[in-house]
Amino acid sequence: MAAADLVERARAGDNDAFRELTEPYLRELQVHCYRMLGSLEDAEDALQNTLLSAWQSLGGFEGRASLRTWLYRIATHRCLDARRAAARRPAKEWDVPGVEPPEPTRLGEVVWLQPFPGALLEGAVEAPLGPEARYEQTESISLAFVTALQVLPPRQLAVLVLRDVLGFRASEVADMLDSTVTSVNSALKRARAGLQRHRPPPAGQQPPPPAGSPAEDAIVARFVHAWESADLDALVALLTDDVFMSMPPMPFEYQGQDIVARFCAGLFDAGRRFDLVPSRANGQPAFGAYLRTPNGISHGVGLYVLTLTGDRICALTRFDNSVLPWFGLPRSLPSR
Repeated sequence: MAAADLVERARAGDNDAFRELTEPYLRELQVHCYRMLGSLEDAEDALQNTLLSAWQSLGGFEGRASLRTWLYRIATHRCLDARRAAARRPAKEWDVPGVEPPEPTRLGEVVWLQPFPGALLEGAVEAPLGPEARYEQTESISLAFVTALQVLPPRQLAVLVLRDVLGFRASEVADMLDSTVTSVNSALKRARAGLQRHRPPPAGQQPPPPAGSPAEDAIVARFVHAWESADLDALVALLTDDVFMSMPPMPFEYQGQDIVARFCAGLFDAGRRFDLVPSRANGQPAFGAYLRTPNGISHGVGLYVLTLTGDRICALTRFDNSVLPWFGLPRSLPSR
């Protein structure tokens, strides 16, 4: 059915027509909201608010821009509203019994960060981009990129995502944000500088191996073997010298091979042994971590996401066990 006919039916109150109009854009809009907010839960709320706003204001859709652009305008404003009113997830205290962590290198700012399940990326990162997009879709959903975005002021963040990630023209973004091209260009310049400060290009760092490639599989297999067998030497051999470890919503962050090794040694020395179940988050290898117990059951304690460079691991991000169901992972499983 032609889009114009669907719009007319939806304006007349036809829920099915509205669903047919909006469904092709839901995945990419959810990813957009996630980039803006850094939290899967907040992104889902923003997406639902976007759909409600679109349903209520469909009568004002004049067709001067495409329906997709109109939906991005609404989604961006709902995300900006969420950022202004945000009661973001508070930092969480250390809660691993029997393990005393080393003093952190620093305390992280973005404690509300959550991982994005690989299954929800299907069909979203293939969405069409404008000609001015500067980032690959896989890079712009990575944990490092999304984390760096969160530190930008909200309006700069919106402009950078709309211009450099999605490739909308400056005039389109000005219309979306009820602004001017001059203001958009100024905000973009400041946003790019801010992103550079919080995410400087790593000197000499190699790109990660392609997802699902033999090279990625080899690193993943070595990590799983080292972690499950508590082989600290084998684990350290996989880490870059400047490896970075974070664990939102706990603010602890560790930078450097020695201190990350000490953190992992603290886990292993406490007699904790784990089973790992593979998954993917933010386009990166991820694992549900399950703590073995004497009764033969392994209990889910968190999700680890690996950031790779060449054949090494340059970042480890640990999320708490509340995220496991988003990845189709059980709360517990039989120990191996």
